[in-house]
Amino acid sequence: MSLAFIFRMATREAVKVSIGQPVLCLHSGFQLLAADKALLMKLRKNTGYTFINCKKALEKFENDIAQAESWLHEQAQKEGWAKASKLEGRKAKEGLIGLLVGNQTAAMVEVNCETDFVARNEKFQQLVKDVTLVTLAHHQNKNQSQTGYVKSVLVGDELNKLTMAEGSSLADHVALTIGRLGENMSLKRAVTLGVPAEWHIGSYVHGNISSQTKVSMGRYGALVIFQGGKDGERDTLGRKLGQHIVGEAPLSLGNMDDLPCGESETRLLPQTFLADPSRTVAQFLKGKRARVLDFVRFQCGETLGE
Repeated sequence: MSLAFIFRMATREAVKVSIGQPVLCLHSGFQLLAADKALLMKLRKNTGYTFINCKKALEKFENDIAQAESWLHEQAQKEGWAKASKLEGRKAKEGLIGLLVGNQTAAMVEVNCETDFVARNEKFQQLVKDVTLVTLAHHQNKNQSQTGYVKSVLVGDELNKLTMAEGSSLADHVALTIGRLGENMSLKRAVTLGVPAEWHIGSYVHGNISSQTKVSMGRYGALVIFQGGKDGERDTLGRKLGQHIVGEAPLSLGNMDDLPCGESETRLLPQTFLADPSRTVAQFLKGKRARVLDFVRFQCGETLGE
């Protein structure tokens, strides 16, 4: 038997095998590819990470989506902290004020970034929302038994140490957002308030950009504590007072019988009322049978102590 004959026979058998077998291989391979694609789409939707990173995670953990998601978060956190360390020291004076009023409680925070472009990014705005919610929850948990007026100010490291519902710190959350957006960010300050039942909290955020959430966000924010006012009018009263505080930037409260000092007046009550220049704030309050007890004003990027 010649070598040429043997070669022809072997080739013929190989062709038979290659024609018969691939139908199953291609079919099963198609099912696996479809499953991979469905998991990949789900993982990307759940996490927001890139297609390539999601694919890498699924391959690493043999399509176990829970392990893949956990690993992606761990890697993003590591990269975020690494990037945060590199960017630390770069000026971050842009950003947003976040404000939320609850049941006899309120929180206002300032979160900074480097540019107004990033301040308009949804991921940064989600960070501001989360910081505001965590700060208010911290106040509520800490002061459950308090019945009087409680005002707390938190800065930098105090805010960074607060924890989110899943257990990660706000510092971790900031680092993760830095890793995603590539700018330096910081938690600058926060104030929380708790008032007794007969007191009221008014609020105002200038240029509010968050219509889809209870947390208001903008460049300026104000909280005002007051008593009195008519039922059904207190929300409007609180908002007008907040608008005045944002617009006129008073530095102290003053007294109801203080005489105004003109345009340079820095006490709230003797200032000309922004919504009605024919009256002072004190005169407006007398007409509403109300009085202001305290207020807080935040301007994004301002130097503390100004």
